[in-house]
Amino acid sequence: MVTVAEPAQADVPTPSKGARLLGFLGRRRLFVIAFTLGSLLRVVAMLGYRPAMWFNDSYEYVSVALHPRPHPIRPDGYSFWLLILKPFHSFALVVFTQHLMGLATAVLIYVLLRRKFGLPDWGATLAVVPVLFDAYQIQLEQMVMSDTMFTLLIVALVTVVLWHRKMSWRTGAAVGLLLALTALTRSIGLPILAVVVVFLLIKRTGWKPITAVVTACAVPVVAYMGWFAAANGQFAMTQSDGLILYMRTAKFADCKKIKPDLQREQDLIPLCNNPSIERSEFSQLYLWYSGLGEVLHRWGTDKFDRSINDAAGKFAKRAILAQPGDYLSAVTGDLLRSFRWDRPVFPDANTWNQYQFSNKGVSRKDPVRQTSSVPKWPSYPQGSTTDRDMVAYEQGRASTKAYWPWATFMERYQRIFYLPGLGVGLALLVGIVGVVVRWRRLGGPALLPLVASAALVVAPAATAEFDYRYLLPAAPLAFLAAAIVLRRVVRPRRRPSAVPATVPAGETAA
Repeated sequence: MVTVAEPAQADVPTPSKGARLLGFLGRRRLFVIAFTLGSLLRVVAMLGYRPAMWFNDSYEYVSVALHPRPHPIRPDGYSFWLLILKPFHSFALVVFTQHLMGLATAVLIYVLLRRKFGLPDWGATLAVVPVLFDAYQIQLEQMVMSDTMFTLLIVALVTVVLWHRKMSWRTGAAVGLLLALTALTRSIGLPILAVVVVFLLIKRTGWKPITAVVTACAVPVVAYMGWFAAANGQFAMTQSDGLILYMRTAKFADCKKIKPDLQREQDLIPLCNNPSIERSEFSQLYLWYSGLGEVLHRWGTDKFDRSINDAAGKFAKRAILAQPGDYLSAVTGDLLRSFRWDRPVFPDANTWNQYQFSNKGVSRKDPVRQTSSVPKWPSYPQGSTTDRDMVAYEQGRASTKAYWPWATFMERYQRIFYLPGLGVGLALLVGIVGVVVRWRRLGGPALLPLVASAALVVAPAATAEFDYRYLLPAAPLAFLAAAIVLRRVVRPRRRPSAVPATVPAGETAA
């Protein structure tokens, strides 16, 4: 019997941590490059506009952080975040965390597409290009606003749901908490609960995780509503929903068609527009501005009063039922505006300009310019003003200044590198086609991000009015849905391993 000595195996050196890291990054080369460039753009934005950029809503978020209370117009989730960061007295830190949120959104989508849906590096990277490079996304992260946090939260909850084929009750509780945080950041997040629950029912997830989702979402939301009721006398999250819906209908509502009973509904009469006043094409003028068409001041009290909100909501519903064609026309017009290739001035120049990187003429000779000053609007408590609130939070100057050359670079970058609304529309169309094709499986996993994205596009048009920043949270989900649908096209096919048909005696197939 002849024995054959086995060849000695050479010692294979264990790769160092540095080599393993380089190998890890090398397999994700395109994403690493895109992520690095996206991070650099955010650094440039922070250097160009200090300490932060502002929108009209920003001042009330800061006011609530300084004086915690349930705000009548919007939930306080984002203000809680400002409250957590308040000890640092730095709006620059606030926007820095928001830039991290934007980058984290891209990472979540990339990892989900790579690990759970098998997309190659280039395919998953392409899906997050809008988040990383859209100039308006970066500009929104640079503003003291809730939208970036809202986007991260809703992408995170979709990621958790799609990551688990079989969901435990613990995972369901985590999803519920993310839903609660989403709803407390922007009230439009609460209807997403229904979208998630229906999706889980379609997946036949089971009653335990679904119960955990609903319970974990309900507890924080109900607690907040209880706090709101203690302060405002109404068990709700806001007392502005009726007023905002009234704003949607005010530009077409015709009291002659609504025909309210003057004896029983006298409270609706003041909401009728004067027929001699020319109607505005912008719904926001009927709520946020005094003057043309604005009638809410006729009560002679705070327009965000509970009774006014209830009357406005009743009037708006009457207008929709009496004039469904006019209502659908207004909604359709805003939806079409959402998917335009260009970005025209809307709803007015003041609002549109707040979404722009403006260099205000900064140059090498004049390297620093103030782009805007903080307004001196009345604030809370009585006697306070918004400019004092900003100074109290920052412990210093809070008005935005543009710095050369960084501001000049971002202003020019924004002229070219932005996501047109048409891009979001095409991504939604791809998702819709993919879901329809897979109707036997009830749309597959793409159904959840697709419906959530569509809801974020349709809801503002149906209940308020189109605004460019409302479109941005819908974009990552739309491209996620499109990437899931297209994964069979871009995912490399695995070649079958070459195994001989017959294996010689004494050997085993590898």
